[in-house]
Amino acid sequence: MNPSTHAAPHGPWQPSAPVRRDRPVVVVFAGLLWAVTALSVSWVGGLACIALLWTTAAGDPIGGLIPLLLLIPAGAAALTALARAPRVRRMATSTRMLLLGALACPVPTAAAVWLWVVTG
Repeated sequence: MNPSTHAAPHGPWQPSAPVRRDRPVVVVFAGLLWAVTALSVSWVGGLACIALLWTTAAGDPIGGLIPLLLLIPAGAAALTALARAPRVRRMATSTRMLLLGALACPVPTAAAVWLWVVTG
C-alpha cells in the first residue's frame, strides 16, 4: 500500500485544534440572559393564550391575536438562522450563547414588563 494514498485526497496530517475552555463568568451571564428570556416568553405567551381563550369564549373574532403569537416562533427561527451562520458557529459555545441571549432578551423582556404594568 502506498503511504501517500491517504494524504492525496485529505491533505497532510495535522493535529487537531486546541480545545477552547469556557469562561465561567460568560457562562453565568449567558445563563442569566436565557433565564430572563425564557421567563419573559412564557409570561407573554401565557397571557396571550389566556386572552385568546377569553376572546374565543366570548365569541369575538381572534384574527388580531394569532399574528402576535406567531412572532414567538419567527423570533426563534431568526435566532436559529443566526446561530448557524459560519462566523457565529466558530465562536466558543459560551460566547455564542451570550451573543444569542443578548439578542433574544430585550424584546420579550420589554413586552413582558409592559404587559405586567398594563395588566396590573
